[in-house]
Amino acid sequence: MNENFINFHILISHSPSCLNRDDMNMQKSAIFGGKRRVRISSQSLKRTMRHSDYYRQHLGEPSVRTKHLWDPDKNNLKDQAIEELNDRFDEDLIAKTIELISGKKLDSETKVENDAVAPWVMDEIAYFCEQVKKMEAEGLDPKKLQKQIEKDSTAFRQALVKGLDIALSGRMATSGLMSEIGKIDGALAVAHALTTHTVDADIDWFTAVDDLQELGSGHLDTQEFSSGVFYRYASLNLKQLQVNLGLLANMDSEATQESRAKALNIAAHVFHMLATEVPSAKQQSFAAHNLADLALVCFSDQPVSLANAFEEPVKAAPKGGFREPSMQKMNEYWKKIHRGYDLKERCAEFSLQRGELPEGIESQPSLPELENWVRQNGAA
Repeated sequence: MNENFINFHILISHSPSCLNRDDMNMQKSAIFGGKRRVRISSQSLKRTMRHSDYYRQHLGEPSVRTKHLWDPDKNNLKDQAIEELNDRFDEDLIAKTIELISGKKLDSETKVENDAVAPWVMDEIAYFCEQVKKMEAEGLDPKKLQKQIEKDSTAFRQALVKGLDIALSGRMATSGLMSEIGKIDGALAVAHALTTHTVDADIDWFTAVDDLQELGSGHLDTQEFSSGVFYRYASLNLKQLQVNLGLLANMDSEATQESRAKALNIAAHVFHMLATEVPSAKQQSFAAHNLADLALVCFSDQPVSLANAFEEPVKAAPKGGFREPSMQKMNEYWKKIHRGYDLKERCAEFSLQRGELPEGIESQPSLPELENWVRQNGAA
């Protein structure tokens, strides 16, 4: 079977921490089921994943996300592109290319910003440099260049292989050549992680002791923090990922065994990061380096979240703790929703807490073995 979606469901218990803060330096939260939950934003989770050592080791360098096209006083895209591509293209060509794809004139003295923070990939800029070079040799104008690239969109998409996070998360573009051909529909949807139970925040009154001051402290401040079991959910559209990477021409194309295998390998790495990567905020103070307690993966014909398992907040176990009740609630809700909608998912689960699984969920003894199950197309 070749279902088009993979749904990832993760339960991870974080010890006292403040992993994601708002503009008031308070931990992010959300009301769900009429009760306050602590929240880790999807943006925080995605940035944590793409900037992790694991990502660099297995998936390459992430994209550069910036609005600073040119600024003589800051790091900027033009200078970075010149530094990385100077062995292939001259400075004037690189600058001209960035102007064309961004729709902005790069003044040599005045700073130039994009309309918004946008992701850029050096391989993509290099691809455009090649096309601009041809344009200059053949006397083509930018509109003809755009049509030429659109005709060979697969080659353009293949430049994203080294900017995988764009293929996963997508890209909006509002000006220049990118506004027409640079838009990418994201293949990966990531939900904000929420605690499965209500949370009352604690306040840490902390001081910084001044070794050269005789009495009192050199600094006094407060920091909100809490602990909890978080539900992380993400859904990966395998066909969209293959299209974004130039492995398929469009969404109507039939996936090949090779293109699907490449997408499944990426899916296994995404799953690993969802189960193991933790935002770095305040970690020097809290060290909440916790791994997933439960990881459930489902091949499906549609995205299906299990967040409503926790719409009524989980109550602590008689002896304390939210981990086991959260695991039980999630599996019970999985059973209900599959019975109620006659869903035809193929699922496998790894859990640190051994227990009886609902019929239809295969047990995997370790996270690596569950990752291999994903690579093998759910052992289909």
